[in-house]
Amino acid sequence: MWKVLLVEDETFVRESVRESIRWEDMGFTLTGEASNGEEALGMIKRDPPDLVLCDIVMPQMDGLALLKETRKAGIASKFVMLTCMGDFESMRQAMEFGASNYILKLSMSVKDLRETLGKIDAELKSAAAGSGYSTGSDSRSASAPGGAAASLQDRITHPEVNKIIHYIEQNYDRDITLKSLARYVMMGENYVSALFKKKTGETLIHYLHRVRVEKAIEYLKHTELPVNRIGQNVGFMNDNYFIKIFKRMTGTTPSQYRLTR
Repeated sequence: MWKVLLVEDETFVRESVRESIRWEDMGFTLTGEASNGEEALGMIKRDPPDLVLCDIVMPQMDGLALLKETRKAGIASKFVMLTCMGDFESMRQAMEFGASNYILKLSMSVKDLRETLGKIDAELKSAAAGSGYSTGSDSRSASAPGGAAASLQDRITHPEVNKIIHYIEQNYDRDITLKSLARYVMMGENYVSALFKKKTGETLIHYLHRVRVEKAIEYLKHTELPVNRIGQNVGFMNDNYFIKIFKRMTGTTPSQYRLTR
């Protein structure tokens, strides 16, 4: 069971999240609750959870500060931020500091929570499975999703390239373009493209596709989500394009992969 810490200053929201999910059925156990970031930080340091469900706006220490302090302490717990509509700057900062996802509190549903937990479960399983990307005779043996970023970052020493790799790993399900990545590292598009290829040996778009396909494989292995939803969850908004890229990289379609997993 993956351990979850729930951090939320509003008692009603905390109770709602706690009671709306059958945690064990999803592979999680709720091991603690905190009403502010300062209290939560002590709990995280004493017994690091696998996942922190965390409100952004809280007294004493807000969710962003908690996330930053957790990372400073060298603790790699997954973070999913609970936020209000319109707080886009806080959400952007949270993603930059490694939050896996966010949920809007006002529109939060059981479905949202279950889908988010399914995604986190897949990410945690992939991280536990180790790194590396197989290109052997079995075309379906692509590595766990965490592998691409982990193995590349072990080899690459260029800070901007590592920053891009980390950003893609954390935001693969969002709209990512060369332009947005260049703006993220404050460099020209052509320079970023050439630099990434020189340092990693593959183009940015190929690396992005590889990460997304690896994430899709984990969904296919560990969930019953339909193929079109999996494609959307890993960043492919067009179903046909998702199937095309998946088959190009694995030798089989997502549906065929699921039947033979």
